[in-house]
Amino acid sequence: MTEMSAILESLDKDASNQRKRTAILQALPWYLRENPSKFLKLCEPTDRKDVIKGMTIGILAVVEDVKKPLPAIYSDVVLVMEEHAVVRKLGDVPKAFMNLMGLLYALNMNYPKDLRYTFEVIRRLFMGIGIESCTARVHTLKNKLLS
Repeated sequence: MTEMSAILESLDKDASNQRKRTAILQALPWYLRENPSKFLKLCEPTDRKDVIKGMTIGILAVVEDVKKPLPAIYSDVVLVMEEHAVVRKLGDVPKAFMNLMGLLYALNMNYPKDLRYTFEVIRRLFMGIGIESCTARVHTLKNKLLS
């Protein structure tokens, strides 16, 4: 929960809609008790090749200062599959998530098992696909959002 708190505290400085979207997508796995550390990574421009080693599917955000949990400016945002950068220059994390969802559908690939509930929330609640059949954890979040 400390990771989620740090992300939300960084909104105090700049609460633009784009930063709120990024904060939601970065904090969502922590809220759902999943660990996104192998999926969503921040790195400096010089560490790019070392960081993508071991990533099967993920988003790599290249920033100047990796100590900030919610950077204001990204040097690059990259989709990674099987340790290869497949799409670059996505601009920000929300665009990267939506491109990744489209790519997973187009290639008929499964979601990362470590982030099962995160991807279910994105698919069912954010995109509205198959909203009538949710797991209990996602249904609970849906009820909290609608109350």
